Amino acid sequence: MRVRIIFKLKNKGSFLPFHHQFILAQFIKGVIVKGGNEKYVNYPFYNFSGLKGQTKVSRSGLHYYSNLVTLVLSAQDKDFVDYVLGLIFEFDTISLGNLEISPLSTELETQPELKEDNKFICISPTVPVKSTFNGVEGKRFILPESDEFSDLLYDSTMQRMEASGLYTAEQIESFSKFQVVPDMEYLNKLRAKEKKFARIYSVFDMDVKYEARGYTLPFKLYAAKEVQEFVFNCGLGQYAYKGFGMLDLANINPVGRSKAYTFKKEGVKPRSKPRPRTKATS
Repeated sequence: MRVRIIFKLKNKGSFLPFHHQFILAQFIKGVIVKGGNEKYVNYPFYNFSGLKGQTKVSRSGLHYYSNLVTLVLSAQDKDFVDYVLGLIFEFDTISLGNLEISPLSTELETQPELKEDNKFICISPTVPVKSTFNGVEGKRFILPESDEFSDLLYDSTMQRMEASGLYTAEQIESFSKFQVVPDMEYLNKLRAKEKKFARIYSVFDMDVKYEARGYTLPFKLYAAKEVQEFVFNCGLGQYAYKGFGMLDLANINPVGRSKAYTFKKEGVKPRSKPRPRTKATS
């Protein structure tokens, strides 16, 4: 399931770096740790978007000028999503980099009907190789049209699906069909214009900085429906729980894709009236 968290922006014109997933990852992880539920402290089967709103570009990054900004949180586990939402709505003000935002409401995105072949776009960069400290393997460029690129994404997806405990060993074995086919017309156009579709991004884990190469491109995925649903809800590739590898269907109409959502969590409810001010920082 995918839920849009809508925030009020309190300081228009403030900015975030162009790629600010690490700021959002630190905030969401902090929220989860604050909640204290041991079941979710190290839970990795979720994904999230960048912060969406009306922006202008400067050398500093993305300056936000809309009244509202939106973050999409996605996971297979509804209880986990509700748990995180309940914790976020305990805060009156949240600091994300230079932004001051306040949670207002939530919307549930309609789950699309996925087939065994779907064309996706990358909302955030997809990372096929896990990084090591001071290592070069995670930064190595891999041709998206190569079998190696597809095989690496297959391996990481199967490892995550098996670790999730949602699928039997027999099911995992049956998911042998898996092929990522990039949109070559798109790639060739970028190459002709000498534009990049793969960049090095910073990833932080336990205060240690790693560097990983992420790819942003449209592609077609051939795989079982269960696999399609898993990567749509939980992300594709490495570091999905840090905001990488979020996908959306290509050429989908954004109109009417969501409806108001009231999350349920014992002891935690969305705000209906002002409370004493609390503040989260990231």
